[in-house]
Amino acid sequence: MAKKGNGQIKKIAGPVVVGKNMLGSKMYDVVRVGKERLLGEIIQLHGDKATIQVYEDTNGVRPNEPIEGTGHPLMLQLGPGLLNNMFDGIARPLEKISDVSGDFIGRGIDVPTLDLKRKHDFKARAKKGQQVKAAEVIGTVQETEGIEHRIMVPNGIEGKLVEIYEGKKTVEETIAIVSTKQGKKSLKMYQEWPVRIARPLKEKLAPNVPLLTGQRVFDFFFPIGKGGVAAIPGPFGAGKTVSQHQLAKWSDAEIIIYVGCGERGNEMTEVLKELPELTDPKTGRPLMERTVLIANTSNMPVAAREASVYTGVTIAEYFRDQGYNVAMMADSTSRWAEAMREISSRLEEMPGEEGYPAYLASRLAQFYERSGRGINLNGSSGSVSIIGAVSPPGGDFSEPVTQNTLRITKVFWALDAPLAYRRHFPAINWLTSYSLYTGALDKYFSKHVSKDFPVLRAKAMAILQKEAELQEIVQLIGPDALPETDKLYLFTAKSIREDFLQQNAYHDVDSYCSIKKQYAMMKTILGLFDSCQQLVEKGVKVAELRKMAANERIARMKYEKNFEKEIKAINEEIERELRGIKIPAAVAAGGDVE
Repeated sequence: MAKKGNGQIKKIAGPVVVGKNMLGSKMYDVVRVGKERLLGEIIQLHGDKATIQVYEDTNGVRPNEPIEGTGHPLMLQLGPGLLNNMFDGIARPLEKISDVSGDFIGRGIDVPTLDLKRKHDFKARAKKGQQVKAAEVIGTVQETEGIEHRIMVPNGIEGKLVEIYEGKKTVEETIAIVSTKQGKKSLKMYQEWPVRIARPLKEKLAPNVPLLTGQRVFDFFFPIGKGGVAAIPGPFGAGKTVSQHQLAKWSDAEIIIYVGCGERGNEMTEVLKELPELTDPKTGRPLMERTVLIANTSNMPVAAREASVYTGVTIAEYFRDQGYNVAMMADSTSRWAEAMREISSRLEEMPGEEGYPAYLASRLAQFYERSGRGINLNGSSGSVSIIGAVSPPGGDFSEPVTQNTLRITKVFWALDAPLAYRRHFPAINWLTSYSLYTGALDKYFSKHVSKDFPVLRAKAMAILQKEAELQEIVQLIGPDALPETDKLYLFTAKSIREDFLQQNAYHDVDSYCSIKKQYAMMKTILGLFDSCQQLVEKGVKVAELRKMAANERIARMKYEKNFEKEIKAINEEIERELRGIKIPAAVAAGGDVE
């Protein structure tokens, strides 16, 4: 009699395999397919037949070859050794795979996620005889110079700590013994967790603390809260990858999870080469020491793309449970959706809009809702912020993946091809982008930056919107025909765009801009606008105001290290120059200005 959950291959359709005689199998069980034991996951059950999505290439697999059930879903090993590492979509370390199969990933390779031979120096935090429960931290491992890995009691275990062992141990060695109602349980440094199930929180908190990124267009105009979700859609060449690099490098999250989901091989190679070379601005050490990379390129089997996203968010939740703020970059969710579309077509399901499955929106929602800021089971607080890049074909934001993503996410950073062609980077369109977190975050900015921070943001955005309205008139009659007040709006909007919104990702100083510097810069630009507005009303021409030497210093202030000293000097120079501007005689005498 066949073992429960085992069977034979009946039909093969690309990454989808139908197995027969599979009674006893469960949804999302992991199976080994064929003589080469390819890794797969059950996604549909009907009678004794099971439909399996295979995470590896199925070329050469034949009907009637065996299918071996494991009896458990896709599980992830979570423990020391995750950071400063690169994995494929199903959490196999690329370095270990290359040791086994060379430059190309072979089929049926079974490599554990964690290095089972590497020893870690475990230091106990809990004491013998102490009562412990799920998620409680019993000890630590200094995984990298800046990150302390907190070893937690796995879910489902509660009882008295009978023994705890310090010292250098592998992740498979016993570090503690807990006496539970079911008997004694041995604890190891790692725990396993199914990737499709969200790790629990004790309490969810409102995202009212900003995830500061050091990027002016994001932090000042369209901020994201810790535990929030953001979408960054844009056409090819608009700067999605560089924007995500900047967010990974400078955001004030302690842990970065970067998932390359179905991106082109050369783009992922660039990420794999560049991220290890980046320096962490917080510690001066390599950024990779607090980063986990998951690489799943477009030439890899499509089924593994779906797994890569869940793998990434599970690792993110694990570090959140330790009390860290985690930022996860998914590049790009469009490729993940395309993988779903292909699997759906192989299953002969009824297609939805543009061939995507009808459950596209619900799958996107299931993924993004795993973000959040909250109180963990152990009492610590942490967050998972998800920033998903979307690659709409031809930059068409009306396509299903972009539209369904926008219904779920609360921040929309719209990359704009015309801005990118004009070399305006980051090429975020300030008129179409938005953030629904601004109301919740205004209290934080008012308290920690300045009371008039929200007022400045609203005023700056109003000037940019006014410029967009005036541009239509300028194209018809030219800028010289505009009244002086409108010319001043154009002049100030140009300063906001070029001196504030444009940011050089490769400049030592301008690559990162603190929120206090952002406020001081905008305060200077708008302060000049207010002063000039009064002079224009008294008859002074905008052409004369353009000649002020302070304008050039305003353009350079973003490159200044000691910004407080420089901005103070700029404001003093503005006052001096404004006092030296002569009011037209007719106005000074009380006459009307033409």
